Amino acid sequence: MKIQELTATMERIAPRALALEFDNPGLLIEPDHTEISRVLVALDCTKAVAEEAVEWGADLVLTHHPLFFHPVKHMTFSDPATVAACILLRHGIGLYAAHTNLDAAHGGVNDTLCSLFGIREAIPFDEGVGRVGTLKEPETLLSFANRAKSVLGARVAVAGDAERIVQRVAVMGGSGGDSVVLAAAQGADVLLTGEVKHSDAIDAQSLGMSLVVAGHYETEVVVLEPLIKRLQNDCFGVQYQLSRVDGSPFVRL
Repeated sequence: MKIQELTATMERIAPRALALEFDNPGLLIEPDHTEISRVLVALDCTKAVAEEAVEWGADLVLTHHPLFFHPVKHMTFSDPATVAACILLRHGIGLYAAHTNLDAAHGGVNDTLCSLFGIREAIPFDEGVGRVGTLKEPETLLSFANRAKSVLGARVAVAGDAERIVQRVAVMGGSGGDSVVLAAAQGADVLLTGEVKHSDAIDAQSLGMSLVVAGHYETEVVVLEPLIKRLQNDCFGVQYQLSRVDGSPFVRL
């Protein structure tokens, strides 16, 4: 398959027009050849993921998080911000990222979270990126938090009364602190997200909304396998592999 065909498919799945203004999705590194047959899929393109791509013989690395949010003045193997790009460039491997556009897209990160937690009639909020909907049956905050631990394989932090009954749930995979006020305005009893600041938790408390914070990586990685399945249906002749070395930088203790 030609690289242009794959990027066109990704544009249909997660249109760049859905991305937030600060974001940098799309084809960030062009491979040195037009035909691709192997795509390595990961949340982040770290040095280890780039090396895995070389070892596997990948033509392209497809990630959720882009490498470059700001202009790069130099590319060196000694700089953690550019070493992965240097490795890919040395071996002619491309890099494509779908970030906030995949968060917001139909079937993207936040739709996947809704599906996993049985959140029904979900509607977009916060510039179309997040989702807010209703659980089939109300449950305690503690019960919902325990489900998050099980479903996401995560350690969770909870802000709010553990015995409070929750039913209207907002989800924002990754960093959701900026969504606290907007989620509360949507009538959410609880916001499920990956990370928040201390001040965001204070705001949620003041607004009477609970938080379940389950890890940036854990709340976003759930989209990768469904994404691979969609690509397998649309892009024949390409082999996709989920990275074996991609993972959260935090260790569960």
